[in-house]
Amino acid sequence: MYSQTKRVGVVSCIVLTGLIGLNGCESTTGKSARQTVSDESITAAVQTKLTKDRVSNFPRIDVDTERGVVNLSGIVQTDAQRAQATRLAQQVEGVTRVNNNLQVER
Repeated sequence: MYSQTKRVGVVSCIVLTGLIGLNGCESTTGKSARQTVSDESITAAVQTKLTKDRVSNFPRIDVDTERGVVNLSGIVQTDAQRAQATRLAQQVEGVTRVNNNLQVER
């Protein structure tokens, strides 16, 4: 009986240590696991919107999201495309701000 209690205590200690370790990993990046997944889903949704936009026919645009802030970079052909990329990104749920760093090819 004593060994069973001791075993449960050791397993509990290991699990608790693991949970503390995981929590520490999240805090060192400054982002929770939930925020990371959310940022990844926002990035994917923005990329999908941009690639499916038949009016602007976007070339490759790089999209990166950090805590809901979308960063667009790359080259577009017109000022209208640049503005449209911002509008499309703003339509995605979870986007708090769009930093448009797109360059217009001249």
